[in-house]
Amino acid sequence: MPPGQQPEEPGTWGSKNASSTKGARKPTGRQPLRERLRKDRTLLLLCVPGILYFAVFFYLPLAGNSIAFQDYQPYLGFKGSPFTGWANFKALLDEPEFWTAVWNTLEISAVQLILYFPAPIALALFLNSLISNKTRRLMQTVVYLPHFLSWVVVVGMFQQVFGGAGTLTSYLNDHGVHVGNIMNNPDTFIYLITSQNVWKDAGWGAIIFLAAMASIDTSLYESAAMDGAGWLRRMWHITLPGIRPVMIMLLILRLGDILSVGFEQILLQRDNVGADASEVLDTYVYFHGVVDGDWGMSTAAGLMKGVIGFVMIVLANKVAHRLGEQGVYQ
Repeated sequence: MPPGQQPEEPGTWGSKNASSTKGARKPTGRQPLRERLRKDRTLLLLCVPGILYFAVFFYLPLAGNSIAFQDYQPYLGFKGSPFTGWANFKALLDEPEFWTAVWNTLEISAVQLILYFPAPIALALFLNSLISNKTRRLMQTVVYLPHFLSWVVVVGMFQQVFGGAGTLTSYLNDHGVHVGNIMNNPDTFIYLITSQNVWKDAGWGAIIFLAAMASIDTSLYESAAMDGAGWLRRMWHITLPGIRPVMIMLLILRLGDILSVGFEQILLQRDNVGADASEVLDTYVYFHGVVDGDWGMSTAAGLMKGVIGFVMIVLANKVAHRLGEQGVYQ
């Protein structure tokens, strides 16, 4: 040590360093917004078409709900049409055709909820149980294909099979079983359109359940098999609890869409069975609004359908929370 230099006290060096770095700004690890936008510009550009699609076809048309409170005339526009308040809703509730459409919609939705909703789950369980990957991929391809067919093609195919001169109808008649024209029978119309939905979309709906099953830990199945559990017990105690959150989420979304039962499908078959058996809210809005020009009342019907669907989602989600499930949102 040089003469005259005082020895440093303990902790002096650390305190000097601390004082020198005390005012230094610690790196946060978060890039500026401009830098992040520049870095993710490709992904953001890919999102633009989807954002524009929802903005143009879903959010901007919400302004048209004001027609429900007006005596809307197309040549006068939104500003020129007189404001009528709740008159359209009162007239709607007093119309018997509206309640017929509501009853048919609820009846069809209930049957589809009971018969159609479990179909993709059962199909996914069946496909997941197949041992051969080649057979599984072949079956998946076969059951997915009907989803990509339009309803015009699907209804035409069912007409060729179940119509008055259809293949199945002719075969049954030739063997002494008279079933008549199933496509024109109002009593079986609900089950007819439900079977069409199952045939067309069950394979497509099974995709999300197969994805949920793929996320289940395979060691659970191995442990259960070592303990002597058969395939039925493994399905009941491992597979179904593993996909239960997905099932509840889709059930909540289905309840929110309970007043929408397929406009194009029913419109194509409406003349076969008559309006009393096939008139639903979507076709009611179409014929009264677009065809008859009663814009205010038809918009009121559509607005009520949207509000009821929103309430159903909120209530079903609260019930899911009470049962300990996550639901659609927390």
